[in-house]
Amino acid sequence: MAEGKKDLSMEQRLLLAFVLMGGVIFLSQYLLPKPPQPAAPPKKAEVAKKQEAPAAPSPAAVPPGPAASPAAQTAAQTEFPVFENDLYRVKFSNKGAVVLSWSLKKFKDTNGAILDFVNDENTTLLGSRPFSYQFKEQKPTADLNEKLFAVTKNADGVTFDYSDGATVARKSFRFVPGRYLAEVDSAVAEKNAPITHALIWRGGFGDHTVAKAYAAQYAVYLPPADSSPTTFESSKAKDAPIVNAGNYVFAGLQDQYFAAVALPKPGQTIELTVLSDSLPYPPKSNDRLPFVGAGLSLPGRNQFTMFVGPKDLDLLGETDKRLVSLVDWGWFGWIGRPLFAALRWLDANVVHNWGWSIVVLTFVINMALIPLKLTSMKSMKKMQALQPEIQRINDKYKGIGFNDPKKQDQNKEVMELYNKHGVNPAGGCVPMLLQFPFFIGFYKVLNVATELRGTPWYWVKDLSQPETIPVRILPLLMIGSQFYLQKMTPSSGMDPSQARMMLLMPLMMGFLFYNASSGLVLYWLTGNLVGIAQQLLFNKLMPASPAPQITPKKKGK
Repeated sequence: MAEGKKDLSMEQRLLLAFVLMGGVIFLSQYLLPKPPQPAAPPKKAEVAKKQEAPAAPSPAAVPPGPAASPAAQTAAQTEFPVFENDLYRVKFSNKGAVVLSWSLKKFKDTNGAILDFVNDENTTLLGSRPFSYQFKEQKPTADLNEKLFAVTKNADGVTFDYSDGATVARKSFRFVPGRYLAEVDSAVAEKNAPITHALIWRGGFGDHTVAKAYAAQYAVYLPPADSSPTTFESSKAKDAPIVNAGNYVFAGLQDQYFAAVALPKPGQTIELTVLSDSLPYPPKSNDRLPFVGAGLSLPGRNQFTMFVGPKDLDLLGETDKRLVSLVDWGWFGWIGRPLFAALRWLDANVVHNWGWSIVVLTFVINMALIPLKLTSMKSMKKMQALQPEIQRINDKYKGIGFNDPKKQDQNKEVMELYNKHGVNPAGGCVPMLLQFPFFIGFYKVLNVATELRGTPWYWVKDLSQPETIPVRILPLLMIGSQFYLQKMTPSSGMDPSQARMMLLMPLMMGFLFYNASSGLVLYWLTGNLVGIAQQLLFNKLMPASPAPQITPKKKGK
């Protein structure tokens, strides 16, 4: 598997699909759509400027943190203390005072096991575990990542101490009851002089069992003046670590549904180092892909609160209102947020099922669009009445190539005919275009709402993921229903070749949707079924005009 190139996101693919559909319906009658020009890559100078980190304040300005006594304080053997409460099960090692696993007891991975944020295989290969030490300029004489720390366990956490008479280190983890919060405190001193250091987490973060896990993992930080965080994918740091420092609201790592971010005290300067490691993916394979990592450092002493948990809007808001910016609603957040609120209300108060909530909300949306669909239907009926004239124009220019200059004359005559009778050839596109924001809104909701993660619906095990059965039923039903809807919908104004092209659209959409989340496919399938019922009603209320009888011209002598 090649390293570096990144596939188009599902959001970009869906936008491209809608652009193509609109082009086939309208523009293909007149002009060939021009392929979009690729965006120019950013200038190297601009990238370097963006990645340049401001200077951090002097460590001397920060008083030294808690430290062990100068007397020798080590452990005789390796220990693996475990802290466990209602939310977490965290396993440590006293060798380097690191984390071996950080599990969320209320969440499962795609294999059905308790979700562990630590990629065990990759951290083993890297020789680095989460919360390992990393030093830059000044280093202690002792290699603290290889030393055995003395362990002190208490009701709310674990403390690790080391001292050899010259180097003194303490690292403590205190967990807040009932919250996805851990207070981390780490101090290192050499001959009573504090040493600035970073605590690093390498090998990726989050649910490592999902498909293309590496692509959903990012380093992230939020400057105080920004409304949305800055993210870095692993490939950005594959040539060299990227260092950023500032009075950030938070900084750390995230994947699609979870985050591990440090919340420094207001006014503190925190330094985020973005790391990239090329590791086997799938595990134990020969293919290697970049996994993101991060280092967090404060001047002199690392003392901050960490949120390590799901990107649940309520939990994030209770911890810090600015944390809700971790939930990326995308371009159509103005519709995604209300959709999520409506889905959550339906699930809690009406149907008590997320799958049926999607079905009910889709039905409501389609019913609300009925007036626009009726207007579109009337426009199509007008176009049907013009079919004899359109056919006459097509016969007049029969055999003319698409690039022939006379083709422009044909298009001009057709448009003049439309203008004369007050017909909008794009009128049939309006309902589809209006569905686009709802479509992207649903896509984002299903990709950011932790409530939908792992939610089953009949044979679907997880509405936020594709079906796991050998043949995916929902995408096939979607293709069939869209094909039927396409056949029964009037296609006035299209010549036979264009109509055949439109019949390929269900296959194209099925290709895009086959690997989409089941909840998104359920939304589109429900929309198709409601559309079929509406179209049957429209056809009954407004019967199609009889097919025009075109009298062929007699051949001359």
